[in-house]
Amino acid sequence: MTAPAVSVSTIGKNALSTATQPLPLTDLVLESLAITKRGVDELLIESEFAQKLARAEKTGTPLRIKLGLDPTAPDLHLGHTVVLNKLRQLQNLGHQVIFLIGDFTSMIGDPSGRNITRPPLTKEQIEANAMTYFGQASLVLDAARTEIRYNSEWSDPLGARGMIELASRYTVARMMERDDFTKRYKSGTPISVHEFLYPLMQGYDSVALKSDLELGGTDQKFNLLVGRELQKDYGQEPQCILTMPLLEGLDGVDKMSKSKNNYIGITEAPAMMFGKLMSISDTMMWRYFELLSFRSLEDIAALKVTVAGGANPRDAKVALAQEIVTRFHSAQAATEALADFVNRSKGGIPDDVPEITLAGAPMGVSHLLKAAGLCASTSEAMRMVDQGGVRIDGAVVTDKAIKVEAGTVVLQVGKRKFARVTLTA
Repeated sequence: MTAPAVSVSTIGKNALSTATQPLPLTDLVLESLAITKRGVDELLIESEFAQKLARAEKTGTPLRIKLGLDPTAPDLHLGHTVVLNKLRQLQNLGHQVIFLIGDFTSMIGDPSGRNITRPPLTKEQIEANAMTYFGQASLVLDAARTEIRYNSEWSDPLGARGMIELASRYTVARMMERDDFTKRYKSGTPISVHEFLYPLMQGYDSVALKSDLELGGTDQKFNLLVGRELQKDYGQEPQCILTMPLLEGLDGVDKMSKSKNNYIGITEAPAMMFGKLMSISDTMMWRYFELLSFRSLEDIAALKVTVAGGANPRDAKVALAQEIVTRFHSAQAATEALADFVNRSKGGIPDDVPEITLAGAPMGVSHLLKAAGLCASTSEAMRMVDQGGVRIDGAVVTDKAIKVEAGTVVLQVGKRKFARVTLTA
């Protein structure tokens, strides 16, 4: 394999030759290290990264810091921003951030955390999702200082010969050290050969980009380590790896995911975003502060003391919700979202209620809720009535058999779903 991307850089050679002569850690380096470590799960290997920071300060050459995201879905949520926030912090420290879109690896499908084979995306799906990825990530990153790359740049030219040569650099035994592969093998769940290629190709990305540090979630640790080992094999200075915790979703149990419907999208309407943040538990609120807030650790600690001393935790949650809505929308939007939330809490109707016209009066309430898009099915609608979660013009519905006559009514399901429906015969 002779692709230019895998040649050893001058910086890499110098670093390898001076590895036995540690550089002193200045106050600036120690401060940068502290910022890097805030909220992380692991930084491997910390002493190596400290030396990388010291070298960058001495030479004036920024570190190359890589984050790869496969465009498996078109929208980003707050869970994605945990690692994006860290990337922005490193960007603010003056380092070169590389936002890598895994258009090639998406065609393989990341097996991380999976107990079944993950179906690969089509080329058309990948292109459609990738179109929105960086635009949304730019709500966190400084787009002007971000290098955007696609791993098809170096993966496509490999060809069959290059792929075989790359595969020869890693053993099946090493690959089976991966926890999810081991569990699937022991349980008799099929593992496709192409899944072994995913960590290899992600690792090869680090070789091609000459990465100094790669970021990822805790579920990516194996893949990040493969990149480190491949860099050694290609004669490069190995990257350090930084893993960030996986943010739990609104349920406080599973990691935030669109498939589990426990997510907060970063492009959601301000009122919806604010309401979802207010719905998290008082305990989970501190986890969100730690991983999402830009407040200092001292400020967060002071808030905890205030709440522990008897202050209403709702006030702290409001502060968090306003900070997040301001970041992704504006301060005015956050203020309006708070007012909307207070209005809803008092049983009021928000200003932005969608208006729908339906025919078929008189119509049973369960069918009406489904037709208005407020419930996925009539059975869900009836369950919501049983739970006291349905209102018509502000009045709680207790009779599942009620029929709604022709006219205009405001329907409400739960705390956040509204629709103004004009029902005709």
